[in-house]
Amino acid sequence: MSEQINRVSGPDNDVNDVKEHLKSRSTWLRLVFMVLFAVILYIANIVLFAVAILQFLSALFTGGRNERLTDFGEKLGRFIYQVVQFLTFNTEKMPFPFEDWPGDKP
Repeated sequence: MSEQINRVSGPDNDVNDVKEHLKSRSTWLRLVFMVLFAVILYIANIVLFAVAILQFLSALFTGGRNERLTDFGEKLGRFIYQVVQFLTFNTEKMPFPFEDWPGDKP
């Protein structure tokens, strides 16, 4: 039992754990996907801004909102949420295109 305590709390074991984590292929692969999704998130925010402007123009000129833009904006918002959840390690599920595009309300 004392051997187990030394193994768990010893400084050499901490260094070995760090080395193992640094060699983990899945962690480095996740970094690649995180960078990719960070770029996608940046683009999605630009698209979201464009949708908001188009909705404003629709309301300004027609007096109402564009239902197609409303639907797309809602799905885009859910997609952005999924990307943020992945980037912040709240989930291991990668968003679209690795999952389906967010559909109707759950």
